[in-house]
Amino acid sequence: MSQQYRAYLVGDNGVFRSAEAFEAASDASALTFAQQFTRHGKVEVWQLGRKVAVLEPEEPPPSLLTRPSPLTRQ
Repeated sequence: MSQQYRAYLVGDNGVFRSAEAFEAASDASALTFAQQFTRHGKVEVWQLGRKVAVLEPEEPPPSLLTRPSPLTRQ
């Protein structure tokens, strides 16, 4: 049975910037779904009035341009 969840994108000032409502079968599946939003910043996941978790932002992928390629000739 699915439950109602919301993922809130939290701004730098701690105020919710946006929200996404969705359904999930469990807290674990809700967190997996909400993880996609962390590319935009910190995300709070709620199930009705219960805070499930706070997900921290994704680390930006390391730029391939900042590391020398082993194929690059010196």
